[in-house]
Amino acid sequence: MTYNEAVEKINSLLVFGAKPGLERISELAKRIGSPDKKLKFVHAAGTNGKGSTCSLIASALTEAGFKTGLFISPYVLEFRERFMIDGEMIPHGTLADIVERLFPVIEEMKAEGKIITEFEFVLAVALKWYEEENCDFVVLETGLGGRFDATNIIDTPLVSVITSISLDHTKILGNTYDKIAFEKCGIIKNNGITVAYADQKPEAMEVIRTAAEERHNKLYVADPSEAQIIRSDIRGTHFRFVSDHHPLEITIGLIGEHQVKNAVTALYAIKALRERGTNIPDSAVINGFRKVRFPARLELLNEKPIIFLDGAHNPDGAAALAGALKKYLGGKRLIGIVGMLADKDVSSALSVLLPLFDEVVTTAPDNPRKMSPEDLAELVKSYCTKVHPENDHEKAYRKALSLTGESDALIIFGSLYLASDMRRIITANNL
Repeated sequence: MTYNEAVEKINSLLVFGAKPGLERISELAKRIGSPDKKLKFVHAAGTNGKGSTCSLIASALTEAGFKTGLFISPYVLEFRERFMIDGEMIPHGTLADIVERLFPVIEEMKAEGKIITEFEFVLAVALKWYEEENCDFVVLETGLGGRFDATNIIDTPLVSVITSISLDHTKILGNTYDKIAFEKCGIIKNNGITVAYADQKPEAMEVIRTAAEERHNKLYVADPSEAQIIRSDIRGTHFRFVSDHHPLEITIGLIGEHQVKNAVTALYAIKALRERGTNIPDSAVINGFRKVRFPARLELLNEKPIIFLDGAHNPDGAAALAGALKKYLGGKRLIGIVGMLADKDVSSALSVLLPLFDEVVTTAPDNPRKMSPEDLAELVKSYCTKVHPENDHEKAYRKALSLTGESDALIIFGSLYLASDMRRIITANNL
C-alpha cells in the first residue's frame, strides 16, 4: 500500500459514528493489542488553545530527552501533522504500513455491524505507532468534546489539561458554557492531576472545579498573573514567569495575550509532570518553548506587507485575533480574506472582527459545510462596506494583495480549512 492509498482508505471512512460512545474504539484498541495501555499520556481538551498548549508541552519533553508523541487535530498543511514524534511527522512509508496492517481489522468489525469512524481509525494508527516506537510520553489532543471523544479510552493520564472553553460545536456539545465544560471535563479521570486555563467563564470554571473535586484530582488553575510580559511584537513574545519563587525567562514564537496564557497553562502541566517524577530541566522548558511554531495561529507569513494567517472561527478565537490586531497593528489599514463554515457562529465572529477592517474579500473553505462567498459577503456588509466575493482561492488572494499597500496588513481568517489552502498559495507565490 502506498501513502496516497493509505490516506484514501482513511478518508473513505465515516466522519461521525451512528451514535456517541467509546465502545467501538475500545474494541478496536483491544483487537490491535491495546497500545493505549502501554503508553503514558498528557491529555488535553478545550475549545481554543489545545494545539498550542500541547505543542509547547511536547517540545519541552523532547528537549528533556524523552521520546514524545504528539497527536493533534485538525491538521493545517499536511495529513501527517496529526502524528508526530519529537517534532517529526510520521514517515510516509510507516503510515502506509500501519494502515495496511490495521485496516483489515476495521473491515472485520464492519462485517459485524461495528462501524469505525475516520477519527477513531486515525487515533488507532497513531497509538500503534507510538507504541511501536516506544514513546516515553504521548501528548494527546481530543478531537471533539471530551467525554465521548475517542481519545478518552485512555486510563488516568499523568495530567489532564482543560484549555479555554468557548461556544463551538454547540449542536453536538451543548449551547451553554457549563454544558460544553461538562463534555470537556469528561477527560478528568479518578485520582489524577488537572490543569485548567485560568481565563474561563465562571460557569465553566465551576464545572471544572466540581469535576476535579468529585474525581479526587489535584486542580491547578494556571495563574496568568505569574507571567510578566517583557516584550511582545509581531514576531513573538518574551515574558518572565515566576511560580513558587522560581523565575524563568521564556520566549515563544506565538503572539497574542492568549498565547501567553496558553504557555502558562503548559508550564503548569510541566509542573504537574515534575510532581509525577518526570525530570524536566528549566533549560528544556526554555529551549522547547522557543522552538514551537504553530501554523495558522496568528502566523506571520510576510512583513512587507504584513500577512497574518489565523484559523479563528468561533467567538473566543475571533476575540483573541481582534485583540492582537488592535495591539500589534493599530493604526494600520487592514485588508481581510475571510471564509467560514455555515454551521459556526458566523455572526458573532464577524461582529468582533469586521469593524477593524477597511476592505474584505470573502471566499469559501474547501468543505461541504462552507458558507458561499456571496452569502458571507452579505453578512460582512453590516460591518464593512467594501466587500468582494470570490470563489477561487488564488483569485481571492490576488485580489486582496492588490488592495494591500506595503504599509498595510493582510489578515486571512475564518477557518482552518481556508488557512490550509491559503498558506499553500502564499508559499507558492514565494511570500
